[in-house]
Amino acid sequence: MGSSFGQLFRLSTFGESHGGAVGVVVDGCPPRLALSVEEIQRDLDRRRPGQSKITTPRDEPDRAEILSGLFDGQTLGTPIAIIVRNTDARPQSYENFKDTFRPSHADFTYEAKYGIRNWQGGGRASARETVGRVAAGAVARKLLMALAHTEVIAWVKQIYTLSATVDPSKVRVEDVEANIVRCPDAATADAMIARIDAARRAGDSLGGIVECVCRNVPAGLGEPVFDKLEAELARSVMSLPASKGFEIGSGFAGSQLTGIEHNDPFTTDASGRVRTTTNRSGGVQGGISNGEDIVFRVAFKPTATISQAQDTVDRSGNKVTLEAKGRHDPCVLPRAVPMVEAMACLVLADHLLRQRAQCGA
Repeated sequence: MGSSFGQLFRLSTFGESHGGAVGVVVDGCPPRLALSVEEIQRDLDRRRPGQSKITTPRDEPDRAEILSGLFDGQTLGTPIAIIVRNTDARPQSYENFKDTFRPSHADFTYEAKYGIRNWQGGGRASARETVGRVAAGAVARKLLMALAHTEVIAWVKQIYTLSATVDPSKVRVEDVEANIVRCPDAATADAMIARIDAARRAGDSLGGIVECVCRNVPAGLGEPVFDKLEAELARSVMSLPASKGFEIGSGFAGSQLTGIEHNDPFTTDASGRVRTTTNRSGGVQGGISNGEDIVFRVAFKPTATISQAQDTVDRSGNKVTLEAKGRHDPCVLPRAVPMVEAMACLVLADHLLRQRAQCGA
C-alpha cells in the first residue's frame, strides 16, 4: 500500500536503501513514444549521490536498466520496468544503533505502524526510494514534450536564510546546472555552497526551498473537486522525503494582498489566445491549468541525520545519546531538484492523458 501513484500514467516504486536494488514499474505510457535509457540516465545522474562535496559521499553510479516495455527504441504501451542496482550499500554502518530511534527519522513511526522495520539506512523511508520516481519522471518528461512541448525546470531558491533572486520565466536548465548547488543566481549560489560546507564540517545540516516552473502546460488540466491540479502537485511533492511545505503562485504572501491587488486580469494576445496579464495564481485557477506558467515552491527540512550528539531513546524506552554515523547529505536541496521535477512531470503527464481521454483534446 502507498507505493503507487497516478491514474492513467501510473507508477509503483520498490526497493530499500541498502537492499539489492531499487526501481519502478511504469504502467499506462502510450505506445510508440521514442525513449532511450540515456534519457532516463540523464535525470538519474542529477539525483545520484556522490556528485559533489556538498552531497553524501555514498558513491552509487545509479545505472538504469530497462527490463521491459521498450522495443526498437520505442515504448510498447506495456509496463516499463526500470531497475537500478545498489552497489555501494554499507548496512553494517547502522548496526550500532539498530535499536535506537533516530530523531526526526521514520524509525519510530515505521515500527509503530508495522511492528518491524529495516534499520539499514532507513530502508524504504530512505531518499534512495526516489530513484524510481526520477526514472519514471524521465519517461513522463519525454511524453509531455512529445504531446504538448511542456518543459519542467526546478532549482534551489533558498538555503537556510540565503535566498536567490530569480525570475521563473527566464530560468534555463544550463543556468541551474552551472553550479553544484543548482541555484541559477550565481552570486547567491557561491554563498549557499559555503554555508552548506560549513554545516557539513560542523556535523550539522540545512534546509531550504526548491522552486519549479512548468511551461507550455495546456489549459484545462486538473479535475474538480478533489483532484485539483494544485492539490495533485502538492500531494506529489509532499510525498518526497524531507518535504514540509508547498505553495503555488503567490502562496502565503498572497494572503497579505487585497482582491484587486491579487486578481489576474484576462486579455488576449496577438494570436487571439486568452491570457492573463499577471500570474499570481501560479498557472492554476479553480484547480485547472489556465495555460500560464505553473510556478510552485517546496520547503525541505534540514537533513535529519547529523553527527552531533542528540538525546533519544531505544526500543525499550531507555534514554540514550546518539551520535549518528553514515554517509548523508548535509543539505538535501541540490539533489531534490530532479525529484521535484520528476513529481511535477508525473502529475502533468497523468492529467494530460486524463484530459485527452475525457475530452479528446
